[in-house]
Amino acid sequence: MADVVVRPGMVIPEAELTWRFSRSSGPGGQGVNTTDSRVELSWNLLASGLLSPALKERAVERLGSRLIDGVITIAASEHRSQLRNREAAEARLAMRVGEAIAAPPRQRRATKPTRGSVERRIGEKKRRAQIKRNRRSDED
Repeated sequence: MADVVVRPGMVIPEAELTWRFSRSSGPGGQGVNTTDSRVELSWNLLASGLLSPALKERAVERLGSRLIDGVITIAASEHRSQLRNREAAEARLAMRVGEAIAAPPRQRRATKPTRGSVERRIGEKKRRAQIKRNRRSDED
């Protein structure tokens, strides 16, 4: 296959990828027992020179449970064809690595509700309470 594009300007070279093929338990009809359509794609994140030390640290933190000795492995067996499984594995690897190195979301700043919104909420509560009081019978 070819290099894996994580995001524009960041490409995992083909030389750093390791492929393994095996028989798939998924769809395939009669050929499922004879073709190696299941694909495992591995990439050694820690040994790669692609990421800066800060990005590596962020990726290791976010991919912690998916990494084994710094290697991320993606398996694909949902398609009948090995080629389509290879494409699916590449896409999944690019997505996972892209999510792992993405910048953290901005921190939310706490705000107070405006005086007008508080007054509207309390006024509505009083109106609802009055409506319910009017529904009561006078015998109570």
